[in-house]
Amino acid sequence: MAKRDYYEVLGVQRGASDAEMKSAYRKLAMQYHPDRNPDNPEAEAKFKELNEAYDVLKDEQKRAAYDRFGHDAFEGGMGGGGGAGFGGAGFGGFADIFDEMFGDFMGGRRGASRRGSDLRYNMAITLEEAFKGKQAEIHIPSSVQCEECNGSGAEKGSEPVTCTTCQGHGKVRAQQGFFTIERTCPHCGGNGTRIEKPCKNCGGTGRTQKEKTLSVNIPAGVEDGTRIRLSGEGEAGPRGTPPGDLYLFLTIAEHPIFKRDGADIYCRVPLPMTTAALGGQIEVPTIEGGRARINVTSGTQSGKQFRLKGKGMSVLRSPARGDQYVEVAVETPVNLTKKQRELLEEFAGEQNEKTSPQSAGFFDRVKELWDDLRE
Repeated sequence: MAKRDYYEVLGVQRGASDAEMKSAYRKLAMQYHPDRNPDNPEAEAKFKELNEAYDVLKDEQKRAAYDRFGHDAFEGGMGGGGGAGFGGAGFGGFADIFDEMFGDFMGGRRGASRRGSDLRYNMAITLEEAFKGKQAEIHIPSSVQCEECNGSGAEKGSEPVTCTTCQGHGKVRAQQGFFTIERTCPHCGGNGTRIEKPCKNCGGTGRTQKEKTLSVNIPAGVEDGTRIRLSGEGEAGPRGTPPGDLYLFLTIAEHPIFKRDGADIYCRVPLPMTTAALGGQIEVPTIEGGRARINVTSGTQSGKQFRLKGKGMSVLRSPARGDQYVEVAVETPVNLTKKQRELLEEFAGEQNEKTSPQSAGFFDRVKELWDDLRE
């Protein structure tokens, strides 16, 4: 006897919401519940049919499969248990459809090869190295393909044999209600083959431990936290499967002079009081190791910034450069000689609001504030 459409069983349209289906199910479940219909086989059959329909349609993935394939999506999935390989009788149906619809999201289609583990390597570089770029050698303890068996895991002269449990697929399935659960084959570990005569060098794994030496290129302009992927330089995969990747994580050490902000760099330079007052020239270091000359105008105050265009950091994969900003801090003289003190005292005696407009203006505002408070 052909099964009725599940939406028809619940009495809802195909586009019904979850709330609408739930409400319809509860109403019909109360109507046909065995406790309300004792000794009524027809009501009991309808109750079972109702539960079967709701069990499928309330689940997003089952409903998607049903909408696409109808009852065919669940053929072979309503009974029994036990495990079998992919070619076993009674398997297929919804499990195959699930692979088709969700296989890529869940980690790939069946038969997809495994791969080795990815590795992480932390590298610290200087700000100068981040500016110029760097070619470096690193040493990575890792799993590499066994040279004796070329990664097969089998002793020379022998070959791996197909696993009889999973028929070479690396996975087995067991049915649980509507779903067919897929698991890694416990007998071959997911390889699809078994080693009858394992390689003595690697114990049948196809891998051995070895320290690899790699030459890596750090491009100019990298920033702190940059991640560089080296494809295929991770651990070797089991029994000849592809290797994983190696990820380099860069940390840039703090610089004693420069501070970085993106492509720009900043530095703070002490400025003699006389140069700040009279004007002059100073030389400052640059990130490439040279010097740059700055013209200081007379009357320069602490905190003033000078911009050196194009003297900042390199920009990753670009010929452009950022800028360098130099902030001056006027230095008050210390350890004065007698003559220096006398000259400063003479200067102080002639000092007025024209020579120190900021301090004069500040104290004028303070005086006005105090006068207002007294009133």
